[in-house]
Amino acid sequence: MPARRPGKESTVTVLHTEAGVFGRSHELSARRHEQVVFCEDDKTGLKAIIAIHSTTLGPALGGTRFYPYADESAALQDVLRLSWGMTYKAAAAGVHLGGGKAVIIGDPSTDKSEALLAAYARFVDTLGGRYITAGDVGTNTDDLDVIGKHTRHVTGRSVAAGGSGDSARLTALGVFHSMRAGAESVWGAPTLAGRTVGVEGAGKVGRELIALLLADGAEVCVADVNEAAMQRVAEQHPAVRLLGAVSTAPVDVYAPCALGATLTGTSAAEIEAKLICGAANNQLADPGVERLLAERGITWVPDFVANAGGLIQVAGELRAAAPAEVEFEVAGIFDRCRDIIAAAKAEGIGTGEAANRFAERRLDAIPRSL
Repeated sequence: MPARRPGKESTVTVLHTEAGVFGRSHELSARRHEQVVFCEDDKTGLKAIIAIHSTTLGPALGGTRFYPYADESAALQDVLRLSWGMTYKAAAAGVHLGGGKAVIIGDPSTDKSEALLAAYARFVDTLGGRYITAGDVGTNTDDLDVIGKHTRHVTGRSVAAGGSGDSARLTALGVFHSMRAGAESVWGAPTLAGRTVGVEGAGKVGRELIALLLADGAEVCVADVNEAAMQRVAEQHPAVRLLGAVSTAPVDVYAPCALGATLTGTSAAEIEAKLICGAANNQLADPGVERLLAERGITWVPDFVANAGGLIQVAGELRAAAPAEVEFEVAGIFDRCRDIIAAAKAEGIGTGEAANRFAERRLDAIPRSL
């Protein structure tokens, strides 16, 4: 995505606590982002970074990723990239929210504790609602329930705690509708019936997507490095074929639903699918890959448009929207993808560029003084 200069002064804020008491802070200039916050709590071992890219359309919303980054530089690079992407995702999704993201540096299986999450929540709270957190890799609804005890600036909590619950189903539903729009463009009908879809990633979203595809009459194969995840799919859906890899398999649709950056120059030359549409974030290893795909006649549905169902769900939670209303909004991703694909064809540009322009028109419609 192209860089976008936020309409407000950019700052870097460093916050440090000792024995749970907020201490010093200082500000430095930051590039492109409105604010980047480094959070450290000695007592719990918390090291986190919160990045607010843009509040042009509303408070910056984005999940908290708990991940064992090699170092602080890697964590910073990830949170800046992801928060930037959230600005475009929110704009394209039509929600009244900006883009933000947070990362906690550590292994969630060993470093996560209720005290650490509480300390993190207090940092979020100091931002006064400019950033609203949610779930991401390494965090779940239970964690968000803990965070919600210490700040109200959180969404994606469990139903028991007054939230909308896990977003996997609606994320998958958005991807499914996006895939239908892609199928209409490639084969002339908005259905996956009779098509072979290779799903890469058998996690929560991948499994939900598989169920939707099977119900639509698609043939499905799946690949995942996690053998237990593959076994769960086999038990739930015996008709699904288990493969070692699907990105280069003889399929009609390739659905990346695990890690990002799987679309590389090498894989672009080997993919047999005519349509690529999945839930993974940042699917392109670099922007030039989209051109390589287009040259081979492969339609790519931009990830930040296709996987916006979860964002729409948590945005609905913030305004206490009825589940039926939220599901209707997720279904609207079909028309959005159809328009983006049509615009790309009409203007002779890639679908990624068409999606960027779609989002930027909404961002540019807001006066910078707001």
